Amino acid sequence: METPLNPGLYIVATPIGNLGDLSPRAADILARADVVAVEDSRVTAGLLRHVGTKTPMVPYHDHSAEGVRPALIARMATEAVALVSDAGTPLISDPGFKLVRDARAAGHLVVTIPGPCAAVAALTLAGLPTDRFLFVGFLPSKAHARSEAIAEIATIRATLVLYRSGPRLGASLAALADGLGDREAAVTREITKRFEEAVTGTLTTLATRYADAPPRGEIVIVIAPPATPPASAEDADTALADALTRLSTGQAASEVAKALGLDRKTLYARALELKAKG
Repeated sequence: METPLNPGLYIVATPIGNLGDLSPRAADILARADVVAVEDSRVTAGLLRHVGTKTPMVPYHDHSAEGVRPALIARMATEAVALVSDAGTPLISDPGFKLVRDARAAGHLVVTIPGPCAAVAALTLAGLPTDRFLFVGFLPSKAHARSEAIAEIATIRATLVLYRSGPRLGASLAALADGLGDREAAVTREITKRFEEAVTGTLTTLATRYADAPPRGEIVIVIAPPATPPASAEDADTALADALTRLSTGQAASEVAKALGLDRKTLYARALELKAKG
């Protein structure tokens, strides 16, 4: 006989296309849970069939969450409640954070079972910087609201990750090019599926490509951060003056060269000049 799960909330990541990506731990949790809170029961029913379980489901989506949440929180006192989205990691552009917040406030166990996430998978395919990124989710559909949303992120020095539907892809890419400049970008779709692809280029070329040929499938747009303007002589002098209060001349030149992407020998000579001036 299987050991029952401890009561509480289990956040379960599910495949974004390939059922083989469901982890053994996720499958085990879904089979042993008392109930699964689902975005769409038709989608999750297929996943549960794949696992070989008939765990009861309860709808938990944008339209039902407010009414269903109190009952789910109450059940967590004595039952194991699994939370899933239609695909990927729950809470990432899907309802769920209020359920986690309220479960914690009630003192219930909260466990995450990590796994697929389209935003992270797209980053690995895009060939763009991954040391700092911002997940934007979906842009507004209306043009004015979309332009305002793009303006808010235009100066953020990070790779941007957005979700988009096929029919609106061309218009969205054109709006992004207008608001962000013609940055390098990638359009990824059908991730983990048979026709997975990542098309790269500038935002303008991608907008032209998809203007009259909207693709099918779930789409993630990945956009390079804004180009960093070259540091000015004034910037270098300011950084050197600060570094020289803490470091030797050579160490100061090395620190500023790394921080600003400038030539160390040139900075060393300039540091000597600044020290001579006192």
